[in-house]
Amino acid sequence: MADRVESLQQLLDQAGNVVDFLWSNAKSNAAFLMKRWQPSVVPLEVTNWRREQEAWTQAVVLFDQSYHMPELHLRGDQPLKALEPLCVNNLSRVRPGVARHILCCTPRGHVIGDNILYCFDEHHVALISTESVLTWVQYHLETEGAPLSWEWDETWSRNTTGRRGVYRYEVAGPAVHTLMERLTGHPVEIPYFHHTLLTMQGHVVRALHHNMAGVPGYELSGPWEEREAVKELLLRTGEPLGIQHAGSLAYTSASMESGWIPNPLPGIYSDPALRPYREWLPATCVEATRSLGGSFYSPNIEDYYLTPWDLNYSHLIKFDHDFIGRAALEQMTTEPHRKRVTLLWNRADVLKVIETYLEPGVPALYLEWPVLWHGWRYDKVLTPQGELVGFGINKTGYSLNERAVMTLGAVEERWSTPGTELILLWGEDPSRTQPNTAVGPHRQMEIRVTVAPSPIGELARKHRQQVAGWSLR
Repeated sequence: MADRVESLQQLLDQAGNVVDFLWSNAKSNAAFLMKRWQPSVVPLEVTNWRREQEAWTQAVVLFDQSYHMPELHLRGDQPLKALEPLCVNNLSRVRPGVARHILCCTPRGHVIGDNILYCFDEHHVALISTESVLTWVQYHLETEGAPLSWEWDETWSRNTTGRRGVYRYEVAGPAVHTLMERLTGHPVEIPYFHHTLLTMQGHVVRALHHNMAGVPGYELSGPWEEREAVKELLLRTGEPLGIQHAGSLAYTSASMESGWIPNPLPGIYSDPALRPYREWLPATCVEATRSLGGSFYSPNIEDYYLTPWDLNYSHLIKFDHDFIGRAALEQMTTEPHRKRVTLLWNRADVLKVIETYLEPGVPALYLEWPVLWHGWRYDKVLTPQGELVGFGINKTGYSLNERAVMTLGAVEERWSTPGTELILLWGEDPSRTQPNTAVGPHRQMEIRVTVAPSPIGELARKHRQQVAGWSLR
């Protein structure tokens, strides 16, 4: 009988090449979206994803985030002090009622992931969203003997209790401030990335000034038992304002417009210093079960690692405290960087991809609408002369608001000026001995793309300018 595989490191030791191991996980991602978003609790569409997309730019949208985001709650003596060495951010100014967009990196300065930190009081904070960050934090607290207790609130697909700690909704769009005033009976003015308790017709609701689609918005949370009553209140109050309850398809497409690249591949696979961490991670962890794919292939896993600059997160780095990865990031500041951009597909090339499904022969990679979700996807971005200058990363899809197909990506800074014309190679690398069965047989196509800002939407860019001075960084 083969030895039982219990850790990520054991899987990697058996697999040999990390890239090929992750590429062979392709079949696991065909149902990835369905595992996180079960139609029984969050339908793919409530009306239709096109109407739901329009709502966050024309009226107000309601996203149900109650089921897919894991949470890690830390309680005890000075949890912020224990967290600060794990984040590139300076947390010294975080206090009760403040939230923070945090970023964690490896000792070599590669991204593990980003997360939202809530500070409830001096003894209780919570990290919400990316699982790789939560496990990274737990590992360090556990192995370094921090005087804290921690508790997971798992995603619905892994939750055996039939309930979660709180519901979590987001309302966003140009009419959101009017909606909040009607819900509370008074104007709501919460600084960006701050949170407070509000009373909404008898329900005590925590409101975080935050957004998912890049437009004005609030994340609302409260007792799990009140979730249906609060949702009904939001929809009833927002009906005259044109509120749309969005399903999971519209939700997963929203980050294309805001420019957020969720769940980047964590750079933990190759550093010998991180072997104890890989031995601690179970064989069922995200790092072991998600898939790698796209038109870019390299046998070296480090070619897939990202830096804070790739994701436009360099502003989060504060070299005024000691943290994991500081020395490496200080050295990177003087090096050339890639920059996160939106890559707008040429309309004629979009039609060419669609036409391949109306003609005999092997078609192009299927262009899913509104979004293609396939694990860790890296597509080559080339100059017209064929020079590799970056990648499309993780997400490609369609925005009705922009009337465009787009890919989020990172390209060398010298090629990042809006209006620059590049080529995106669409389709899996054909040399792979284990083709991605989740996407089916297809042929590669060159797609002309134009560099555009990230975020792409005018409303999102204006909102970002308005709140730039509000957030404590």
